[in-house]
Amino acid sequence: MTEPDKKITETTDISARKKALLLGRMLGLASEDDYRPSTASVAERAQHRQRKLLSAHQANLETIFALALNYTPSDVTGVDLDADWGYQFFHMAEQIHNPKMQDLWARILASEIVSPGNFSLRSLAVLKQFTFREAILLEKALGMSARIGTDNRYKLLSGLRTNGGLKQYFRKNNHINIPLSQFGLPYSNILTLMDAGILHNSEFETGLLDAKVKLPLQFVHDSFTVQPNNPHLLFTYYRFTAIGDEICQLIAAKPDVNFISMLKKLLERDFKIDN
Repeated sequence: MTEPDKKITETTDISARKKALLLGRMLGLASEDDYRPSTASVAERAQHRQRKLLSAHQANLETIFALALNYTPSDVTGVDLDADWGYQFFHMAEQIHNPKMQDLWARILASEIVSPGNFSLRSLAVLKQFTFREAILLEKALGMSARIGTDNRYKLLSGLRTNGGLKQYFRKNNHINIPLSQFGLPYSNILTLMDAGILHNSEFETGLLDAKVKLPLQFVHDSFTVQPNNPHLLFTYYRFTAIGDEICQLIAAKPDVNFISMLKKLLERDFKIDN
């Protein structure tokens, strides 16, 4: 992003009208140095805007490349990028303006130079549409997700269900929802991640859990095991898409200690918990 454009995004505490007028710079409708839009033709204004756009794209690529160098080790053998992948990557990366998102794209580039094939072009196309807000939502969801058993993919647990057995007739509710909204992830945010192609559009179930087996739940920076008190329990969860799994490799999610503490207490009724 060029310096004039940075000033546009960094300007705060001014009226909405002033904000709108400042956007005129992006359209070549504001005077700059020796450029005066009032004396320029439509074609000249278009050329001016195109030059600003190309300068911004070049600045974006240079920023991402500089960041990628910081993530690329010098003691590991690198590989050549697939030509088509590299072309599409840079074509999309030049349009990434947010510094946080530029950092994600830089890590993708560094990863592909070291070990190609981790990030598909489909994932890049989804990530290109990502806003910073959606990245924050994904970070939050990943911080509350766990690997269940031997499956290496993260899942966002949504509930616990009793299916069969006499105990289901003596419970007020055979389906216990995990209160994700209380920890900053309401259903509207989950829908946002679904619309972005990060989560599947429906809930899944684990199948009945073996009451004789301790099941590890491994979170980003914490883990514990659960063992069902009866053979009629199962988890419901939201599953990341294949694209979501790829993008999750880039997210430095923070553990939600309060969420994990709540989850342990919620499961104590139906499981033996071991830290």
